Amino acid sequence: MADMTRLIFWRHLRAETSSYVLFSRAGQLTKKGRGLAFWFLPLSSSVAELPMDDRELPILFHGRSQDFQEVTIQAVVTWRVHEPETLASRVDFSVDLDTGQWRKQPLEQMSQLLTELAQQLAWEYLTQTSLQEILVSGVEALRERIGNGLGDDQSLSEMGIEIVSLRIAGIRPTAEVEKALQMPTRESIQQEADKATFERRALAVERERAIAENELQNRIELARRQEDLIGQEGQNERKRMQEQAESMKIEALAHAQRRKLESESEAESIRLVSDAQMDSEKERVQLYKGLPAQVLIGLTVREFAGQLPDVEHLTISPEMLGPILTRLADAGTKHLEREV
Repeated sequence: MADMTRLIFWRHLRAETSSYVLFSRAGQLTKKGRGLAFWFLPLSSSVAELPMDDRELPILFHGRSQDFQEVTIQAVVTWRVHEPETLASRVDFSVDLDTGQWRKQPLEQMSQLLTELAQQLAWEYLTQTSLQEILVSGVEALRERIGNGLGDDQSLSEMGIEIVSLRIAGIRPTAEVEKALQMPTRESIQQEADKATFERRALAVERERAIAENELQNRIELARRQEDLIGQEGQNERKRMQEQAESMKIEALAHAQRRKLESESEAESIRLVSDAQMDSEKERVQLYKGLPAQVLIGLTVREFAGQLPDVEHLTISPEMLGPILTRLADAGTKHLEREV
């Protein structure tokens, strides 16, 4: 808004460059333009200030589709003042000379006018279109319908207003209808999710079955290899036992042969010793054959004495010595008689 400065009876006005000022004195337009600044007397003066920048107007209204469904439309209309003098003549933009504020609410008046025009154009489209078509392609259609309608509106052109752009922010049905419309898609998505879940489970089951079959085949292969191993071990054990038996047989034969040889050698040794002893005895007999009896008795006694244990003390009594001497004397006598 314009800045208004007061000095006694004078007023000073300073406007922004985005504002268009119309200054009239005594009913005659004397100053006009953007961003003016000047002194004036308020008693015979009037000032109108119009915004020249682009103005955005949010619009929210409800309508009913061809199939009697409530629809909420959100749009934004951008407009600007094209002919400020013409608009000032149609709408009151005069400002208070003490405060610089608008005496009325011209922007609200313009907003109401544009909202009603846009709502009327939207209703014309909604009443001829089903809800499904509105939700699918209604944004572009509404933007084109409302934008062209406002741009071609003769009353707005005559007022000096230009439509810059139109944006449709959203089209929504009631919550119940929206939920019902979303249900088929949700069901389809849920079905796809369930299908994916089932396929994933089936794939998991198939993989588990393949793993179980692989484990079973591995167990069968291991059992077969274990059987082969046991058979090979048994064969190796039998072969080892056979070889051990053969070795023991050979060892027994060798031992028997060795014992036989040892027995034969021992027997031969015994035979040789026996033969030697017999020859020695024969020679001794031959030697003893020609000896006198006393000598034989002496040899016999010596031989007998060699067989007796050690005698530390020997006591000879007359009773023992008498018979021995008698016998020796008899033996000597007989020997002498044989010699005579």
